[in-house]
Amino acid sequence: MSFTLIGKKVGMTQLFDGDNRLVPVTVVEAGPCPVVQVKSQDKDGYSAVQIGFSSQKAHRVNKPQLAHFAKAGVEPTKELREFRTEALEEELKVGDVLTVSRFEAGQKVDIIGTTKGAGFQGVMKRWGFHGGPASHGSMFHRRGGSYGQCQWPGEVNKGRKMPGHKGDKRRTTQNLTVVKVLEDKNLILLKGSVHGPKGGTVYIRTAKKTRKAS
Repeated sequence: MSFTLIGKKVGMTQLFDGDNRLVPVTVVEAGPCPVVQVKSQDKDGYSAVQIGFSSQKAHRVNKPQLAHFAKAGVEPTKELREFRTEALEEELKVGDVLTVSRFEAGQKVDIIGTTKGAGFQGVMKRWGFHGGPASHGSMFHRRGGSYGQCQWPGEVNKGRKMPGHKGDKRRTTQNLTVVKVLEDKNLILLKGSVHGPKGGTVYIRTAKKTRKAS
């Protein structure tokens, strides 16, 4: 069954595996995620599960959302996201709590997160341009060169690499290996790095493109 959990990136550390090899891991605090709403193909036109993460004070939630949580019988949460589901192998009900116990060591997962933002940057740092001569009088050190045409059509083509905001993009890392699951602490240890800063929100889902054994 394909399912998704909402989590928070805690940081990175390292541990030794069974073969005494040092493995870099990213620690993610995932769940517990209460089920706030369940949508079905017959009633809503598509199958989806809406889950929450990280408790929130009631006075910090607006009235429509507060009524939505009250209807589900769960405490207000900071994060509230809906995830499509193909077909639920098990019957999820409103009020159920999803935890890291649904994952196991050795399993492949996909991590969706937001990359770190670096503010406004030039083309050399943002896109890796080489730049112009660094000598005196060149007048072309860190510029991007020609961006458009002289007279016709007299516009900049769509997709042209130019200075602008670097980072802060939604990215997905596929097929990360689950090294260890700590159910009592709601922690999951993933081999390798994960997009985003410490404390950033990430979504952990069952891998969609795992390579099948031949």
